[in-house]
Amino acid sequence: MKACIRDTAAAMTAVTAVVALAACGAGAGADAGGGDGPRIALLLPDATTARWEAQDRPLLEKKIQELCDTCEIEHANARGEVANQQEQMDSMITKGVDAIVLVAVDARSLGPAVSKARAAGVPVIAYDRLAEGPIAGYVSFDGVEVGRLQGRALLRAMGDKAPDPQIVMMNGDPADPNAASFKEGALSVLRGKVRIGKAYDTLQWRTETAHMNMSAAIAALGVKAIHGVYAANDGLAAGSISALKANKIDPLPPVTGQDAELGALRRIVAGDQYMTVFKPFGPEAEAGGAMAVAAARKEGLGRVATGEVATRGDGRVPAVLLTPVSVTADTIKDTVVKEGLHSVDQICTPRLRAACEKAGLT
Repeated sequence: MKACIRDTAAAMTAVTAVVALAACGAGAGADAGGGDGPRIALLLPDATTARWEAQDRPLLEKKIQELCDTCEIEHANARGEVANQQEQMDSMITKGVDAIVLVAVDARSLGPAVSKARAAGVPVIAYDRLAEGPIAGYVSFDGVEVGRLQGRALLRAMGDKAPDPQIVMMNGDPADPNAASFKEGALSVLRGKVRIGKAYDTLQWRTETAHMNMSAAIAALGVKAIHGVYAANDGLAAGSISALKANKIDPLPPVTGQDAELGALRRIVAGDQYMTVFKPFGPEAEAGGAMAVAAARKEGLGRVATGEVATRGDGRVPAVLLTPVSVTADTIKDTVVKEGLHSVDQICTPRLRAACEKAGLT
């Protein structure tokens, strides 16, 4: 084992090493003999945000199977309902799964369920969102840095076009701890440099709620008084942009985003959305899968983690925090396309052919 750890660490980057280390321990787990292997539950929060089912779930499942070919994977989606996820947690505990990967719908509300899981000997890995309660480990991106990237991009896009720039902030779901981190990072950049005309928290990250709130902001501030829009993710960007267009605002103010969704990339190429934040789901799923397998095998998570994170009332736990990447029209090719998230053919519909040529995507 020591030789495997030493050789792997010398040859790979941090996240890749995490995965390789978990693989080194494959022969030592309870499933080594080829019998019934550990059972790992993947509990996702909603189907509103495209990434959970389209990206994270298949990548997590693939990585878990690579590291543990006898592991069984259970999956459930809460469809945005706290009660659903609480029931799903109870069900997985009753089934006796060996580990749970949890993307909490509401971090605070799921705290008691996390405590119940630990009492039953089931470690919970908080994935992407820092759930409350006695989690065993955490895998995500640096949320404060996400907000900083968004804030810097918004200032850059607005430039000096308005002497006293005013923005609308379309923040995420207050039940999601990441939303607070994004907001903190954005405000650290924007504070003192712009006026915040209106700011909204968006329950369950709903696109239609963002549309409604942006319409209200336009009515309150006026069609010519919005110089930029801080949208915490691509779904909120889509809702905000649809409201701006419905009110015939032209040209559109710069709008931020996050998650590098296909629709967002098309909007960026078209000039409707200024930027998004790319969080490479592959490395996140690799780290999450490695941590889940280690937890299910009752192996220490310290060798999987690259650091620690503070949790509310439970000290510090092993964590992997990855670095997000800002994406604008001129960097799509060298980021999301290069990493294989979306292809040029997927992004460049016939309607966008000229814009794609301008962005160097042909």
